Amino acid sequence: MSIKGVRSKLCGLTRVQDIDAAARAGAAYVGFVFFAKSPRNLEFSKARELALRVPVGVSKVALVVDADNAFLDQIMASVPLDMLQLHGLESPERVSEVKARYGLPVMKALGIATAQDVALAQTYGSVADQLLLDAKPLVGHDLPGGNGLSFDWTLLNGKNWLVPWMLAGGLTPSNVGDAVSMSGARQVDVSSGIEIRPGQKSPKLMAEFVAQASGQNIAD
Repeated sequence: MSIKGVRSKLCGLTRVQDIDAAARAGAAYVGFVFFAKSPRNLEFSKARELALRVPVGVSKVALVVDADNAFLDQIMASVPLDMLQLHGLESPERVSEVKARYGLPVMKALGIATAQDVALAQTYGSVADQLLLDAKPLVGHDLPGGNGLSFDWTLLNGKNWLVPWMLAGGLTPSNVGDAVSMSGARQVDVSSGIEIRPGQKSPKLMAEFVAQASGQNIAD
């Protein structure tokens, strides 16, 4: 059974209709991907169009992977955003640098497979505003996230965190309720789990995911 009030982030949106569907579903965050290897990668002009469509009250998050300042400068100059999500191998020092340079909250994504990974993730709580705890990608995989992989959610249950955190990795409408119960998550992130094919979101799956995450019932 899901916990009431769990907030959902719908990531990798690429079309205007995705924004509208996410808003109807009740998403708390929408995510835009700026990573050339991803099927969800956006050009700056398209990302701006989508961001301007997002209703007030829904946070707009930019996902980047080991981006340098020049690339981040371009994003910030083009797209109105509320948060930056660092999804690469960024160090705590780099997280602090990005926060200071752009004045936006920073969410640091970290791969989880073992208890040691959880302990490492906890150290980022002193520099990041939020943490996103995702499944570690397979060795040699090009994408750091959005791979449909999950991990042992019980590794997170009962842990002490300095900042809010978000559960990601292999979540779908059918398993997000169990994931919330097993991990204790109050926020969840999904990308591939609400897609018909890579990069194409399903309004039905979006609505079902948000409803299941927050313990609501949804009509067919």
